[in-house]
Amino acid sequence: MNLPNKLTLLRIVLIVPFLLVLYLDVPYASLIALGIFIAASLTDMLDGKIARKYNLITDFGKFADPLADKMLVTAAMVWFVEQGRMPGWALLIVIVREFAVSGLRMVASDQGRVIAAGWSGKVKTAATMVCLAAMFLPVPPVVDTICVAAILVTTLYSGVEYFMKNKDCLSEM
Repeated sequence: MNLPNKLTLLRIVLIVPFLLVLYLDVPYASLIALGIFIAASLTDMLDGKIARKYNLITDFGKFADPLADKMLVTAAMVWFVEQGRMPGWALLIVIVREFAVSGLRMVASDQGRVIAAGWSGKVKTAATMVCLAAMFLPVPPVVDTICVAAILVTTLYSGVEYFMKNKDCLSEM
């Protein structure tokens, strides 16, 4: 197993202590969780750079890397929903977009096409991770609202863009 794939697996493994810290409500839970979340988020950036630079791109990495991102982000969002800091419907929009884009990629794959992560998808991931990290800080409620709005705007924009750029995949159905 190469280094990028190990970093992807580390991101998945870090979800467990991230959630344990939050749900066990240890002292300074939010700051400890923030540190774990940032470390996990940085593995996302690092694994991709290493994989591209050293040509270590694997089928496992193509599958596991986006899955690890979704798992980390969803874990944080579920906690914020439970804390009343993010509306459940906002989380639902994010999850529906992820399923829809994954479904589009599967349809494209059946047609012999690969839909790579686009610029807007990368912006969406970065904006989401930065906003979620900000929400772990002791900030006024308006920051939560701004962060949720930024997450939703980038999520919806990138989802629409994926479908607009690849609508021909669906016309063959």
